[in-house]
Amino acid sequence: MEYTQLGRTGLKVSRLVLGTMNFGPQTDEADSHAIMDAALAAGVNFFDTANVYGWGENKGRTEEIVGSWFAKGDGRRDKTVLATKVYGNMAADGEAWPNHDKLSALNIRRAVDASLKRLGTDYIDIYQFHHVDRDTPWDEIWQAIDVLVAQGKILYAGSSNFAGWHIAQANEAARRRGSLGLTSEQCLYNLAERRAEMEVIPAAQAYGLGVIPWSPLNGGLLGGVLRKQRDGGASRSTGGRAAEALADPAQRAQIQAYEDLCDKHGLEPGDVGLAWLLTRPGVTGPIVGPRTAEQLESALRAVELELSEEVLAGLDEIFPGTGPSPEAFAW
Repeated sequence: MEYTQLGRTGLKVSRLVLGTMNFGPQTDEADSHAIMDAALAAGVNFFDTANVYGWGENKGRTEEIVGSWFAKGDGRRDKTVLATKVYGNMAADGEAWPNHDKLSALNIRRAVDASLKRLGTDYIDIYQFHHVDRDTPWDEIWQAIDVLVAQGKILYAGSSNFAGWHIAQANEAARRRGSLGLTSEQCLYNLAERRAEMEVIPAAQAYGLGVIPWSPLNGGLLGGVLRKQRDGGASRSTGGRAAEALADPAQRAQIQAYEDLCDKHGLEPGDVGLAWLLTRPGVTGPIVGPRTAEQLESALRAVELELSEEVLAGLDEIFPGTGPSPEAFAW
């Protein structure tokens, strides 16, 4: 496993991030523990979760599964850089109550204590804002975060799904307070979805945030979905947003060209999608969310894969990026 600094911090993290969103809804506790054991054995030390994972009536279940894994001991917690998130309402569906969501000082205080209890730990390495809160001023948010840092409950703060100007606004507010500010941004970024290159990634680089892409295979579309369909294999990428994409002749042709390029060079599409992200400026490491140990093994191959200039050029031809702003939309 390769390691890198998380943005401008001194924190060293693996270049693959283990996403846990499937733990509970898709993967039972025993198999989830096996995946985490395998990830740690392979050198993956960066685990990502969120308080709402588990979804529906089971919100928080994913954190509980991670917590029961930590409880097994053998240095699991000390070896893991743990990231979780706050924003979503944790009340049961249909029972939402004021001040139980978003980023008010009250909800941050309540949510972090609940996450710590579910996770069975006394600190969170990176506490991430799952979404921007347009109603709460940054001075209030940073006051709450500074208190948590002083209490030793969290070490760093991060963001997720922020626009570039949100990153700038947040860190300028932190600078005025003498606070560290955001240290990471978790954003949607992959070969087929490159809009983050316009402003989010440049903003993250300018302010020293590590970039942690989620959905690195675009919901499975970059994982060889057309080949799996031809071979009769089951794929979760044939429903929902993926089905809509494949129903579009232009997008389907794009995915076919991608798989043809991978076949030409004897490469697995899923490996290529992850390996490409590892070549991108500012990227700390993509989040992989395996449902099985076999899917984790597949993802681990990407760290050792070096893409040739020919392959990289072919990928840019199939999936041309927007480029940075303002050139992306102006002369």
